[in-house]
Amino acid sequence: MKRHSAVTRIWHWINLACVVILFMSGLNIANAHNRLYWGSSGFEEGTEWLAYSDFPDWALIPGSYNLAAARDWHLLMAWPFAFGLLAFLVLSLVNRHAQRDLTTRPREWRWSNIREDIVQHLKLNFEHGDAKYNFLQKVTYGVVVFVILPLLIVTGLMMSPAMSASLEVFLHLLGGRQSARSIHFICAFALLGFLVLHVALVILAGPIGQIRDMITGGRLEAER
Repeated sequence: MKRHSAVTRIWHWINLACVVILFMSGLNIANAHNRLYWGSSGFEEGTEWLAYSDFPDWALIPGSYNLAAARDWHLLMAWPFAFGLLAFLVLSLVNRHAQRDLTTRPREWRWSNIREDIVQHLKLNFEHGDAKYNFLQKVTYGVVVFVILPLLIVTGLMMSPAMSASLEVFLHLLGGRQSARSIHFICAFALLGFLVLHVALVILAGPIGQIRDMITGGRLEAER
């Protein structure tokens, strides 16, 4: 049995490309107004909950401030990002990847189990027996796949006047357009934090083998 199914591998690499371009073009768009607010409206200085400096050119797509081009890049990659996630979720339910590998069991939430998982991670021991992921991995992947990524899509749609008018109920649930923008910003940086942690753990666990398995599928440890 493959460690990573074809569905997971294809989505992983397409999603990586989408996330990188969306994040860098998003930083360019964020430079257009470097303050964040809660609620339906906001513009006046002093009403923001966060003010930030402009992001540097090296972090932007395209390589300097260009709002129109950044929006084109953002919208271009938003479609494969959104439909890729939808396809991954549907196929993961069909092949039971979501239920089998990403869902935690009640016994895994015992403090003794969580503490042991944290200790093993601190010891850089990433073994997880016959299971594909350990508890912390399941929780982290679950939050990313089922919370952060969908929120990025919904909040992104709610910043479009046309979409928010058609799906007004979602705009109310999020607390207004400025709240949607703030949540979008927070989720984007939460995803960046996950990406940095993910790459760090891949390096610690052996990058060549990890990348090879994500390309070829690899084999479960119990079968090696």
